[in-house]
Amino acid sequence: MLTALVRAFRTPDLRRKILFTLMVMAIFRIGSFIPTPGVSYTDVQQCVQTGGANSNQFLGMANLFSGGAMLQLSIFALGIMPYITASIIIQLLTVVIPRFETLKNEGQSGQAKMTQYTRYLTIGLALLQSSTFVTFARNPEALFGGGCESVLVDENWTTLSLIVLTMTAGTGLIMWMGELITEKGVGNGMSLLIFTSIVAGFPASLLAIQQRDGKWDVFFLVILLGLFIIAAVVFVEQCQRRIPVQYAKRMIGRRMYGGTSTYIPLKVNQAGVIPVIFASSMLALPGLAVQFQQGNPHPPAWVTWISQNLTRGDHPIYMATYIVLIVFFTFFYVSISFNPNDVADNMKKYGGFIPGIRAGRPTVEYLSYVLNRIIVVGATYLALISLIPLIAIAALGATMDFPFGGTSILIMVGVGLETVKQIESQLQQRHYEGFLR
Repeated sequence: MLTALVRAFRTPDLRRKILFTLMVMAIFRIGSFIPTPGVSYTDVQQCVQTGGANSNQFLGMANLFSGGAMLQLSIFALGIMPYITASIIIQLLTVVIPRFETLKNEGQSGQAKMTQYTRYLTIGLALLQSSTFVTFARNPEALFGGGCESVLVDENWTTLSLIVLTMTAGTGLIMWMGELITEKGVGNGMSLLIFTSIVAGFPASLLAIQQRDGKWDVFFLVILLGLFIIAAVVFVEQCQRRIPVQYAKRMIGRRMYGGTSTYIPLKVNQAGVIPVIFASSMLALPGLAVQFQQGNPHPPAWVTWISQNLTRGDHPIYMATYIVLIVFFTFFYVSISFNPNDVADNMKKYGGFIPGIRAGRPTVEYLSYVLNRIIVVGATYLALISLIPLIAIAALGATMDFPFGGTSILIMVGVGLETVKQIESQLQQRHYEGFLR
């Protein structure tokens, strides 16, 4: 791999793409520390040191995806979360809105329009989320816990509007930088920015574990556990069930076509990290409802029940609900992203068939049977990985952004593998061996 990396830097255009990607990632990290106008940088730093991150699931996930920029109240405080949410919503709407489904099937032109819709929705969500974020900033105890009284210079409408516009513009700038990496860099721009945010929080998270106990044995134990988890995730992410497909020979004009063999790759984790994000977002809603009831001296009974059972990551009810949501969203997302009927129709159209399975309805039933079995394994795998941070909270007193587990580790490994494949494919185009052998 080291030899392939050296060859990548020796290739002028590939070296230029890698350096450009690193430069944009560096700018992205610098922007995470530039304070938003109207926010007192000194007060924010004091609140971070004295209060620390709140244990709210939504805020913990948002701070994770922003690389800590959220708690810094920087111009990139919203991070990439509005774009992720917009992309997921647009993808789900393709099943509901016929116009979106038509655009999806139109190829590159349709995909360009879908991308444009995603951009518009991202800006709209950024306006909404920044407005909600300003509400939290006016009550900083919701962000930093107790002991933090004020982080804003003043609370007039001009200042609050400026904060909303700045954070929204920051999200637009992040979206543009991600597209620049996709176009002029090594590819996967948005994913690489998320990867950068998560990796940037690793040193602080690991240091917090060491400082809590003051023991290096716990620290190194967490490191070893993390390496084992990364190896296991890499193994599972690379696992596939390959369904063989045979194409019959066909005479078209004077030429014979077909007669080849290929396969349909079905990944064990067919849904990726999306079910975990969905489940975390759904579980965050009850916590937000409790936040808005904090000033009520006599909260309703349902608020008390939620605060006791659905806001603590180490509570059994919270864990059980989390697992159920992950399993549900895994089945739901795979059902809309992989359609056995479309696959069977395409195979029949081009003369393909699965050996031993008749074309048409039997092929659909066979694909559905295999897919459902794989989804059960994939959902179990996602649930186990996602429980690691919750177990760490109970055992180590860690925060919601515990590095080795859940959303962070899945995104890191997935993006890392995809980026290596991107660079490897470009090396192979130049007759090099690449990273993988």
